[in-house]
Amino acid sequence: MRISAAESLIMEALWRKSPMSAEDIVAEVGPEQNWADKTVRTLINRLLTKSAISATRDGRRYLYSAAVERADYVSSESKGLVDRLFDGKLAPLVSHFAETNQLSASDIAELKRLVAELDDGD
Repeated sequence: MRISAAESLIMEALWRKSPMSAEDIVAEVGPEQNWADKTVRTLINRLLTKSAISATRDGRRYLYSAAVERADYVSSESKGLVDRLFDGKLAPLVSHFAETNQLSASDIAELKRLVAELDDGD
């Protein structure tokens, strides 16, 4: 399932708090993005069509919830990025960030900690 950058903002709102009405989603995402009510509702409908979110009737309105877990989405998107840009290999991705000076000292420390954890697991 492909979720656009704009749609992902709706998803993030729903992952933070569900269920939400369309009005709640508009209030949460619209002002920050300078989006009109109609724009947010269009994104909601796209996500419904993709089955990324579900709708439950609540009186005269619908309440929306994420139908996809955030962890599953992040895993899929991450794998797709690495597959498309780095032939499925993670080391070239990290190397790219290192070569373009996009790794902070704390990023490097975190990577070292993760590698140490992986080594300890063997």
